[in-house]
Amino acid sequence: MFERAVGCQRGDLSRSGPLRRSFVVPVCEQVGFAGETGKLAGHLFLPDADEAAPVAAVVVAGTWTSVKEQMADRYAEELARRGFAALSFDFTGYGESDGVPRDYESPALKVRDLRAAADFLATHPAVGEGELGVLGVCAGAMYASAFAAEESRVRSLALVAPWLHDRRICEENYGGPEGIEAKKAAAAAARRRYEVSGEVVYVPVVSGSDPDAAMPFAIDFYLTPERGGIPQWPNRYAVMAWSEWLDFDAVAIAPRVTAPTLLVHSEDAAIPDGARRFHAGLAGPRAFLWTEGDQFDFYDQPRQVGLAAGAAAEHFARTL
Repeated sequence: MFERAVGCQRGDLSRSGPLRRSFVVPVCEQVGFAGETGKLAGHLFLPDADEAAPVAAVVVAGTWTSVKEQMADRYAEELARRGFAALSFDFTGYGESDGVPRDYESPALKVRDLRAAADFLATHPAVGEGELGVLGVCAGAMYASAFAAEESRVRSLALVAPWLHDRRICEENYGGPEGIEAKKAAAAAARRRYEVSGEVVYVPVVSGSDPDAAMPFAIDFYLTPERGGIPQWPNRYAVMAWSEWLDFDAVAIAPRVTAPTLLVHSEDAAIPDGARRFHAGLAGPRAFLWTEGDQFDFYDQPRQVGLAAGAAAEHFARTL
């Protein structure tokens, strides 16, 4: 069962500029579907309201801590312009979706949410039977890959500016073994506090002044309202999530991914070494498109989004 209403209340995508020259004007439906612990809220972008024939579907997973309006909507809309039914949604505990604790980054739960999204698409009359792709942006690439590794329905995978880490990469990015153990100790303390009192300890996701922030940098995309610093996103990270995040090994997933996989990345984006090692380990057909731009350009800048969305659409057209 699903609920839908035509006309999404989503972020302003008009600033995508040249991207809007594309092929068709998509229709966006507000949808709700069952997750593991409650209702998940999404936007389903369709290529044509009057299209009679079902089309291939793609689930879009945005980066960690994000809501659908920050980057997933943008990619879903661009895929719909290119002929696909594309679903962006808020993961459990984020945005408009149900779930507590709020803003808790659980890779395992996000993979289960992707399965719920696939179940929803399988019931939708606009979607062709058995035709499912998944696109992951940044850390969404980890969740999309884990889902593809265990779900035969995923026939094609595209990863944009993928953050794909293992223990070595975590040590390089989070202060070595000592830094990781400190974060895991803080997570354990926060978990005990939550279990006793129900209180969630949060730090900012992004901050140029708080050293405890998940990303202790003044990142323009997240701090600028005209980009990703939107009202739907509270800029908070549940400290007790650190252990699960740091223990997740995305590079080790690659040998279990048999679906044709495209990676789109840049040497100036996040951890290209992790993307290279993941790509080398893939069990199925694989392709790598190297381009230019920093990590956050791939979230909303016309040149990078247009190139990545176009390459992903071509990949899905060949493999779905």
